[in-house]
Amino acid sequence: MSDLVRKQVYITKSQENLLKKKAAELGVTEAELVREALDSQIYKIGYPKRSAGKWQEEVQFIKDRMTKKQNSSNQREWKRDDLYDR
Repeated sequence: MSDLVRKQVYITKSQENLLKKKAAELGVTEAELVREALDSQIYKIGYPKRSAGKWQEEVQFIKDRMTKKQNSSNQREWKRDDLYDR
């Protein structure tokens, strides 16, 4: 798990009861459920969670394209629409 930072928040009694019930239903900790809710809300307001794996895929794609360009003739071997299929 990534580095965690301790935060103290105040919730209502009804939120506490719902949190306990849902965490038990899902078999996760209350803290994990709160983290997932925060991630979901942050994504909704426009700050998507970044995936390092996806970025590495893009880096590899760019490197592959550059290698193909260097090793081939000046003719391109792909069509613009091919990029949309990725």
